[in-house]
Amino acid sequence: MKVQLIRLAHGRSGDKGDTSNVGVIALKPEYYEIIKREVTPERVKEHFGDMVKGAVERFEMPNIGALNFLLHNALGGGGTITLKHDAQGKTMSTALLRMEIEVPDDLLSD
Repeated sequence: MKVQLIRLAHGRSGDKGDTSNVGVIALKPEYYEIIKREVTPERVKEHFGDMVKGAVERFEMPNIGALNFLLHNALGGGGTITLKHDAQGKTMSTALLRMEIEVPDDLLSD
């Protein structure tokens, strides 16, 4: 079945210049492998569409059940020069948690 990522994870985001930094942390250890399989750099780039002009990099942190994404050229030049309302990319994690991913039918039954 398909569910929004927010059912399996929480997130945090911020900025480094024109790059948005988005962390996705599994709510339970058993969710991490599913998130790792489903939330690829390609899918993240597709999910954000024209909002992310550059590449998307992913870093895995299995010891804490998390993924970190760098979304390059996503903030309109960065906090001091952008005309975007969210100059520091603080809402990018919320946007990513709306992504729909495939999970086993029985995963969320408890």
